[in-house]
Amino acid sequence: MSSSSVSETMAIPRNNIHGLIAATFTPMTADDEINLPVIGPYVDYLVKVQGVKNIFVNGTTGEGISLTVEERKLVAEEWIKQGKDKLDQVIVHIGSLSLKETKQLAEHAEKHKASGIAVISPSFIKPKNIDALVKFLQEVASAAPNLPLYYYHIPELTGVFFNMEELLDGIEKKIPTFQGLKFTSSDLLDFGQCVYKYKDKFALLYGKDEQLLPAMVLGASGGIGSTYNYFGTLFNKMLSALKKGDNKLARQHQFKVQDFIRYLYKLEAGVSENKTVMSLVSGLPLGPPRLPLLKCSQENAVKLEAKLKEMGLLA
Repeated sequence: MSSSSVSETMAIPRNNIHGLIAATFTPMTADDEINLPVIGPYVDYLVKVQGVKNIFVNGTTGEGISLTVEERKLVAEEWIKQGKDKLDQVIVHIGSLSLKETKQLAEHAEKHKASGIAVISPSFIKPKNIDALVKFLQEVASAAPNLPLYYYHIPELTGVFFNMEELLDGIEKKIPTFQGLKFTSSDLLDFGQCVYKYKDKFALLYGKDEQLLPAMVLGASGGIGSTYNYFGTLFNKMLSALKKGDNKLARQHQFKVQDFIRYLYKLEAGVSENKTVMSLVSGLPLGPPRLPLLKCSQENAVKLEAKLKEMGLLA
């Protein structure tokens, strides 16, 4: 299907995703190969221990851009397979520097019955303006005409700082499968305007875990983030308190998470350290990250374990 025919198709039913969506880590072996057998127990841990039943695969946390196309397909297939009848939503991130590779991954996700696809903007050769980005998204959507499409807005990493309110203006007429944003930016003015104008039309999913509460107060549909892998229970308590109108308790839960994330910042932590935290809390052997990310140092691993124990989050 060409991009020109996308606008002629019927809009698919709205995918009403909400709540917590864990941005999953990609399990690796010590010799830098994907470790698929870990994914089954990983699904069970998210559902049974953390109360999280929606996931975002091969994103930033999952080191998707560092994986080969074939590896990304295998990881997505395994999450979909292992999550059947256990997970509510498996959204697969398909963004890459190559439009053709992105479309291959979109086709693959639809073939294997993912719940939806998400895509970042190309980040080396970038779109010049929103019109160029929309044309890119139209091409991606054409490869998976029956799947919900989400745009993954993460300007700090892509260098693409377009206003998302402007992106959403009229986009459903150009891309009927477009269903929302993963908004990973601290610009709550832009996010708030997206919610104000489009809350009833799109899923607006916030991507900064440390600011999920203010985003939810603004009207976010939910959040996609790495810490929901191991703090899912805590965040679910926060969302429950907010729903009941207990703002004080909701703030206490958010402050507790912020305390830990601030500690991560002090350690100059990233995916590597987050992956180590997940292994410590869950017991899952997630392995090291892939270069150019460096393995979490033993010193930082010890500090993180001590911090988790201090917070009562690890025995």
